[in-house]
Amino acid sequence: MDSRSDLPEINEIGLAAPLRWLSGALQDLRRAFVPCIIYGAAISALCLALAGAFVLSNASFWALVLTCGLVFIAPMLAMGLYEAGRLLEKGETPTLRQMIFVRSAFGQDAAYLGLTLLLIYMLWGRIAQLVYGLSTYHLHDTIGKFVTFAFTTEEGLYMLMTGSIIGGVIALFTYAIVVVSAPMLLDRESNFFAATVTSFTAVAANPLPMLLWAAMITALVALAAATAFVGMVVIFPLIGLASWRAYRDLVGQPALA
Repeated sequence: MDSRSDLPEINEIGLAAPLRWLSGALQDLRRAFVPCIIYGAAISALCLALAGAFVLSNASFWALVLTCGLVFIAPMLAMGLYEAGRLLEKGETPTLRQMIFVRSAFGQDAAYLGLTLLLIYMLWGRIAQLVYGLSTYHLHDTIGKFVTFAFTTEEGLYMLMTGSIIGGVIALFTYAIVVVSAPMLLDRESNFFAATVTSFTAVAANPLPMLLWAAMITALVALAAATAFVGMVVIFPLIGLASWRAYRDLVGQPALA
């Protein structure tokens, strides 16, 4: 039997789809404002605490790594928002308890996906450390010193260019395997392999809209980071709810064997 018979069909979407997802997410946020904002505030506090700990311990470089690497682990942190989107789609109003205790998020295949993302994040951290180490012999222990090095020296600009290229490739691969698989594991009786293949297929079938969606996510995360993660209170729920809509728009009903 063809292994693809167990995979859901992939829908073709237009270039305007990401804007439609974000617009729908705004409506969903209004319908479940309090639990989603509390959820976003918890993520914001977590990011701020970690970044602050790195800065106070004179490890500003790792604060940058945390910010850039957030896109690798965020999909698993958004499981509660996928659940909120699923319930809103059914006409129900999600509670904070339902968003925190998502049974499907504790399944074996979701754990495999989370472990994969964690390993990718750790790989990114090591590569970033290597690129930084090869670019300078000095340790820039404050944000000011690091920013000055990165943007005013030839070595720093080379570091940013190299790190951006390598990080972009890793981020694009991660995005391709997780953009659909994370909400799919919550919604369907599926396994890690089928979910990741479906996700990759959905991106390959709709390259321009999915690249636009990736760029929009990156811009929103950068905006949140620029506000010392305060903006994450609203931005993270918006991305999570829009990601659920993206999944539902991209993935059709399971194909019959």
